[in-house]
Amino acid sequence: MRKRLAIALSALAGLALTFSGSAQPPSKLQHLISLTWSEDFDAFGGLSALELADNGRDFLAISDRMHLMQGQLIRRDGQITGVELSRHQSLRDAKGNNLKAWNRDSEGLALRPDGTLYVSLESINQIWHYPTAFGPAKALPRHPDFRKMHRNAALEALAVDGRGRLYTVPEVRPKSRPGLPLYRYSSKGWQILYYIDVQEGFDPVAADFGPDGQFYLLERKFGGIGFRSRLRRFDLGKFDPKGEHLLTTALGQHDNLEGLSVWRDPQGQTRLTMVSDDNFKFFQRSEIVEYVLTETLAKAAATH
Repeated sequence: MRKRLAIALSALAGLALTFSGSAQPPSKLQHLISLTWSEDFDAFGGLSALELADNGRDFLAISDRMHLMQGQLIRRDGQITGVELSRHQSLRDAKGNNLKAWNRDSEGLALRPDGTLYVSLESINQIWHYPTAFGPAKALPRHPDFRKMHRNAALEALAVDGRGRLYTVPEVRPKSRPGLPLYRYSSKGWQILYYIDVQEGFDPVAADFGPDGQFYLLERKFGGIGFRSRLRRFDLGKFDPKGEHLLTTALGQHDNLEGLSVWRDPQGQTRLTMVSDDNFKFFQRSEIVEYVLTETLAKAAATH
């Protein structure tokens, strides 16, 4: 991912610093928990994407080195208390080979209801799909824009809608485009549906469709000594390129959030669960962060 050198150079300044930042718009999300996640194997770290099942427990997560992890979030009274892995291994190409180190920059993850898994590789500007999670890969065709994207600022955000259609947004606006293209894949190939406004230097890193059918976009901004995250929501039926602002975090409030899963809990509340990429650096942390959409709190309370 971008700015790794800058992150390393600011390590000492960034240790355990949290800043309130400038005044932010009122948040439409309520923070539930931030939990540091660690595992005792060398490939753990660099978490770049998360797919969480409707039960809020079963998950798939991927690192930016093509390592796929499957497991469960342990919950008590709905709150995350730990993580239990059941399987993990490196993903391979169509021939069953591991990619070379410089090509293993896997960033996005999306899962169709039929079990098909999609992974975006920022290093080669391509999206692979896996008919089964740990099986052989097949490459999807590229949109002409993909080949022109910078290898460290390309396809990070992937999402599948309720009809099983795949969407992606690049990390940085292509030079030839008026905004961030929202691409959708179909039997006709990739098409640009809309252009999302670029705002305040935040870059898209993850996306998901919520239980409300709307498109949620997680964005990230590096501030020299830490990260800020932002969440926007888009109604694709009546599209507004600015979207609806849900949250902007203070500098250093969370680590480098890069994965997002949006789901509905048994009480009818919409939760947004995220994971952070520690870049395999000792001064960062792999973090699971969960928020709830405040508009669903009142609805859930009224029905229980």
